[in-house]
Amino acid sequence: MKRTSATSLILLALLGGVGAGFAQVGLAAAGQAIITTPLTLPLALAVIGILVVLLARPIRRMTRQRTTTAGPVDPFYATRIVMLAKASALSGALITGAGAGLLIYLLTRSVTPGVGSFASTIAAIAGAAVLLAGGLVAEYMCRIPPGDDSDDDEEKRMRVRS
Repeated sequence: MKRTSATSLILLALLGGVGAGFAQVGLAAAGQAIITTPLTLPLALAVIGILVVLLARPIRRMTRQRTTTAGPVDPFYATRIVMLAKASALSGALITGAGAGLLIYLLTRSVTPGVGSFASTIAAIAGAAVLLAGGLVAEYMCRIPPGDDSDDDEEKRMRVRS
């Protein structure tokens, strides 16, 4: 599996920002209440981001220790954590972009909304950024370190070619 690319993160953030901005404009034009983020959202996003990193720590320990006391890495657990980390990074980018779109909408209104709207939106952006960072850190922690048997791999490739 490839690492999460910066291009996909930027595209998801832009997609989230444009989508949330258009949703706000559409709701306001229809006379409906605009989207406001609850105060529990940033807390939940930050906790999930931290939990993803904590779940990746055992894999990091097992892959970095060269002693015989470190047991083998459970491939199913490692795969689940890598997929969770990638999903966290992608969803963190999408929610960060959506929060930025909501904030831009609030800043461009002719009537200044209450301070609570700004605070909850900025907090949501911060929580989503923690989720994004936690996903990227956990994905990095689950990397396989370069092995010492690179010469053996080269010999195998040479034998296959001849």
